[in-house]
Amino acid sequence: MGRESLPEEGPLVTEPTAAPPDARRPRDDSPARREQRPAPRRDERPPARPWRTEGMPPGYGGDGDDESPRRFRWLNAVLWFLLGYALLFGLLTAEDHMGGGLTISYTEFIRQVEAGNVEQVFARGQTIQGELREPARVPDGEGTYEQFVTERPVFAEDDLLAQLEESGATVSATPVIDERGTLANLLISLAPILLLVAFYAWLFRRQRNLFGGFPGLGGGKKKPVDPEKVRVTFDDVAGIDEVKREVYEIVDFLRDPEKYQRVGARAPKGVLLAGPPGTGKTLLARATAGEAHVPFFSASASEFIEMIVGVGAQRVRELFNEARKVAPSIIFIDEIDTIGRARAGARAVGGHDEREQTLNQILTEMDGFSGEEGVVVLAATNRPDVLDPALLRPGRFDRTIMVNPPDQEGRAAILRVHTRKVPLADDVDLDQLARTTPGMTGADLANLVNEAALTAARRGDVRVTTSDFLEALEKIQLGAARSVVMPPEERRRTAYHEAGHALLGMLQPGADPVRKVSIIPRGRALGVTLSTPESDRYGYDERYLRGRIIGALGGMAAERLVFDVVTTGAENDLENATRIARSMVGRWGMSERVGPVSILPQEGDPRMLGISDAMLHTVDEEVRRVIEECYEEARRLLSEHRDKLEAIVQALLERETLEEDEVYAVAGIPRQVEGEEPAALDGGAQPAPQAAEEPTPAS
Repeated sequence: MGRESLPEEGPLVTEPTAAPPDARRPRDDSPARREQRPAPRRDERPPARPWRTEGMPPGYGGDGDDESPRRFRWLNAVLWFLLGYALLFGLLTAEDHMGGGLTISYTEFIRQVEAGNVEQVFARGQTIQGELREPARVPDGEGTYEQFVTERPVFAEDDLLAQLEESGATVSATPVIDERGTLANLLISLAPILLLVAFYAWLFRRQRNLFGGFPGLGGGKKKPVDPEKVRVTFDDVAGIDEVKREVYEIVDFLRDPEKYQRVGARAPKGVLLAGPPGTGKTLLARATAGEAHVPFFSASASEFIEMIVGVGAQRVRELFNEARKVAPSIIFIDEIDTIGRARAGARAVGGHDEREQTLNQILTEMDGFSGEEGVVVLAATNRPDVLDPALLRPGRFDRTIMVNPPDQEGRAAILRVHTRKVPLADDVDLDQLARTTPGMTGADLANLVNEAALTAARRGDVRVTTSDFLEALEKIQLGAARSVVMPPEERRRTAYHEAGHALLGMLQPGADPVRKVSIIPRGRALGVTLSTPESDRYGYDERYLRGRIIGALGGMAAERLVFDVVTTGAENDLENATRIARSMVGRWGMSERVGPVSILPQEGDPRMLGISDAMLHTVDEEVRRVIEECYEEARRLLSEHRDKLEAIVQALLERETLEEDEVYAVAGIPRQVEGEEPAALDGGAQPAPQAAEEPTPAS
């Protein structure tokens, strides 16, 4: 049962949309341009040595051809394979001969037939195999034999078959002595080698997956996105025109570097795109490559980090080498704070050799740019404040471009981009929709359009209507409705809780208008009150922030006033009120006792910044004072306007949901027209934390 309010304002970027084929600008392929453009050196290999050399005499161990060592390695492998194969084949053949019968003379064979000692025989051509009934002595030798092999002379004229039948021998149709033969030995001797090769192939594939498929460590090379397949251009990026103007200079340099080189200018080696999630930093980088018609290398910083130290640095070297081969090109590293965090200071936690080696390699590669290669490094981060100073100094990332969330006009432009392929009904007003979505980023708006289209598809409509957009917006901001049957007493208490939020929101001068009040359970909340500003806000004064705290405590104050109880439904209200009060006292200098000082950092322990325990104790006391004053003010206002509170509760119990016009009419409070904007804080105050829906009370 919480109070929804203005989402936190921040940087913007839109999601990618396929641009029409005629939206691309033609690449300059004039003869003069082709002569000046460096040809891609696709057969060039990265240096085998991990260092660079300058001014060395000709012929000094440079980047020599490494085909000879590689050829010798393959030759050695083939020789060892043939040797092993010959050894196995010889062993199997010898086994055949050793396991076969004794070779005897034909005369000895006839003697055994006449003696009636032959059990069975098998003949293939003139070769005869057989087995004796009783072992016989080896002629002219020691020992006995039972199985034998002999050759019948071609000139023999005896009737051998009659003699065998007379002696009772069996003429068999199958060989008496099992022999594999030469072909079988060839195949059998090959089987162990094939198994060994299969095992090494499996091991090789496993290692390549382990190391991320990178060259030199069991994988393939990173391939750039083909510029002809990059269909994202600046036409697909809306709402951040000032950022596009900053980036367009890079596009112009990649298209026509001679224009800048004539006046001694060089392109920035690196450009850092900083902003909240969903503001379109990745899309902007892709659009930059699409506008310039150059290869685009993209990688997440987390892909460089592996368990084994040195792998990340090797990947960085390979990535930059590949980009140089096809220059002009763009390298984009997303979430660079994963490897670019400060290596010393209050934010440094422990050490990570692999991360630091990867960062050092990136710094080294960027130092190696002369500005004439035509390789530009773009990086994106949500946390520019935690990056290492060595990464941000001029000569590496020369520029930091803040990508902020869009204003109202920007949101309307973004909605027009994302609804290009969505059939809209005649009643859809994208400008009005942009006014009702303050604080939303490009990713949020893309999700809103998709949710509205899904809603229309579920209904079987062929066009997306305004009601589809409103239902999708309600689902995103308030959560999906739940089918929960609440007891009458708890339902009534929920109505008082939400009515307290709504009434105080309408009574506070300069507060955000109440857009909707509902006691239908949504998400984790049993009820919601939605308030959003008429226009975008960029700074907040103390009166507005105190009004936010009073409104957040309205539900708790109403329950205490009517039922004289405090329930778990106030948990999220107290969290939001405390967060705003702590920022007022510890960050924004809105406490006379603490003074105009910053006590509480964005993250980390304030004691690491030298803040004393006594000062922190003072901050805690001031936070409690602010919240208690706001709570007493909330109770006073509700007591004075008890009739309006009861009217809202009665309407909620009857209708469950009240829209903006309905709730103001029921309370009998005229709709305030927004006047002068609240005064902005010096230095640009951060927006007040959003009051989200509270969790369902614990059972």
